[in-house]
Amino acid sequence: MLRQLAGGIPACVTVTLVDGIVLARSAYHHSMNYRSVIAFGTCRRIDDPVRKEHALRVISEHLIAGRWAEVRAPSAEELKATAVLEFVIEEASAKIRTGPPVDDDADQSIPVWAGVLPVLSVCGKPEPDSPASDERGVPEYVKHFRTGRRS
Repeated sequence: MLRQLAGGIPACVTVTLVDGIVLARSAYHHSMNYRSVIAFGTCRRIDDPVRKEHALRVISEHLIAGRWAEVRAPSAEELKATAVLEFVIEEASAKIRTGPPVDDDADQSIPVWAGVLPVLSVCGKPEPDSPASDERGVPEYVKHFRTGRRS
């Protein structure tokens, strides 16, 4: 797939985050609260080692700020073995659904609970991979990420 995309064929990227399950008094009106985007464009392979390493650093720092400075940088062999694509967005659309259920007026008197069940994504307690990692302690940027605060 990456080889095909790197050749510049048209591509579509879709991301949906579910924020809540919307429970109505009628099964017909059940829904979900969400944020969704669909983007159309083309990909280009990044071959230049400096640009490739920069892209990987940007992705890493976006996920866990501060991590790149502590880990070993990719070797020349690792960079060569890693495909990095940039996606040039040519067209995009976003859609969001929020709020409570929208029941029919006639359904309001049905004695059934209705509302939104929030869907959350949270990080758990960090789990060291070895006693040596445990002795070093959890880095501050991991603690901050876990509690929802970014460095």
